[in-house]
Amino acid sequence: MAFYNFGSAFAGLTLLSKTMKIMKKYILCMATLLILTIGAKAQFALGLKGGLNVSKINNDNISQSTVSGYQFGAFARIGSGLYLQPEMYVGSEGGQFNFDTNGTNTGGSAKVRFTTLDVPLLLGKSFGTKSLNFRVMAGPIYSYILNTDQTFSDNLSSAYRDLGNYNNSTLGYQAGAGVDLGNISLDARYEGGLTQLNQKYGQRQNLWHISLGFKIL
Repeated sequence: MAFYNFGSAFAGLTLLSKTMKIMKKYILCMATLLILTIGAKAQFALGLKGGLNVSKINNDNISQSTVSGYQFGAFARIGSGLYLQPEMYVGSEGGQFNFDTNGTNTGGSAKVRFTTLDVPLLLGKSFGTKSLNFRVMAGPIYSYILNTDQTFSDNLSSAYRDLGNYNNSTLGYQAGAGVDLGNISLDARYEGGLTQLNQKYGQRQNLWHISLGFKIL
């Protein structure tokens, strides 16, 4: 007879409830800033972007290494000197773990790669002219895992099999800088995790990404 794990279900519902409350606050802030900028007849730009991710999942007491991935999607920019930049893109990120035994790799390894839907909401400041403009920006990001691809070495201890029990959604932050050359935008950012992918192992997603964008409006 199968027994339903009410404790796990309750914990999942609690996490989902907290995530939704935080997202509602961000959406409210975004809507307020949007109304203010539209009321002030601020500049508006819309564009497409794509780039490279170099990511790593930090863990407690487990050696990690990076994996490379991609991102592509769209962005909007509202304002000129002080601006708001909401984005939405699909990305690939993850990490690799090595379980060393007495300084060797005989303990096995594991690798995971996520396909995520990412929604950053960035507040930035720009300096320069329309043809050459420098920017700094920072803000929160919400990520939802669309797909998980993970591999484990055959000799990986069964004690680590729950390493891959990941939350479907996480909150993080981004901070970085960029430059605009006419309609072309080049950004470099760091992204850190505010919530954990897996609480048992203290896993948090961290990554660097470089993206190239083109304003279409």
